[in-house]
Amino acid sequence: MANGECGNKTVITTFLLLEFGTIPEMQSFLLLFLVIYIVTVICNIFIFVLVVADRHLHKPMYFFLCNSSCLETCYSSTILPRMSSSFLTGDKSISIGAVTESFLLSAMSYDRYLAVCKPLHYRAVMNSRCCLQLVAWSWVNAFLVMAISCFLISQHSFCGPKFINNFFCDFTPVIKLSCCDTSLTEMLVFILSSVCALPPLLLTLVVYMCIITIVPRMSSTLGSFSTCFSHLIVITTFYGSLIIVYILPKTRTLKALKKFFSVFYTVVTLLLNPLIYSLRNREVKDALSKVINKC
Repeated sequence: MANGECGNKTVITTFLLLEFGTIPEMQSFLLLFLVIYIVTVICNIFIFVLVVADRHLHKPMYFFLCNSSCLETCYSSTILPRMSSSFLTGDKSISIGAVTESFLLSAMSYDRYLAVCKPLHYRAVMNSRCCLQLVAWSWVNAFLVMAISCFLISQHSFCGPKFINNFFCDFTPVIKLSCCDTSLTEMLVFILSSVCALPPLLLTLVVYMCIITIVPRMSSTLGSFSTCFSHLIVITTFYGSLIIVYILPKTRTLKALKKFFSVFYTVVTLLLNPLIYSLRNREVKDALSKVINKC
């Protein structure tokens, strides 16, 4: 604790993560998370290098996949090492001081829509300029949202309990520990989150409704449609876990369950992306076999 004062209360500058301390059965899986982190980073770096090195993979879908791999490498490196470190050392303190994913998923769904439903217009519409604009939009918007959120939360003083009932420093449990009025901050962050999460989700749902409606009448696009299954698995896992954690009512029964489902969008989806896109994709497997044969 710092020596400053928030009114007559001592200001807190260090929090303690409770992680899965309230769920003893989950403690045995924490070392598994370290293994998942290593596999996730290796797989994402491998996909990035493979796509850059193989000219046959220089396509819009793999361009988005490269950006997703970079994002997931950085994202996993902010959560899993810290969680594994606290498990191994016992130090659960953290000092105070996934928006891009939703935009990239919607961009990839739009890419699949053009490839499946409008194959003759695909190259003309999904050109390099369009790809760069979609990716730049994803990164810039997410950066602005997170920068504003961090700025807003940094304006608050914390002088109450210092225990965060989660395994990472999420916004909701942190802001609830503030001893100041947080209604304006929560409202602004809710608006920002809604603007950044709902449109990509709705776009993705509409795109896949169109694909499912059109594909049965277009047998020539079944090859392109096969890649949509991989994308759909990732979307379902990512958005499904987010809805359970942040939208469902906060009851006592769901409290521990929400912490469990938060593992899915912070840990599991990061591992699913490289594995699903590589193991289910024929072009990636062909590129991998070429690398193995050269070696």
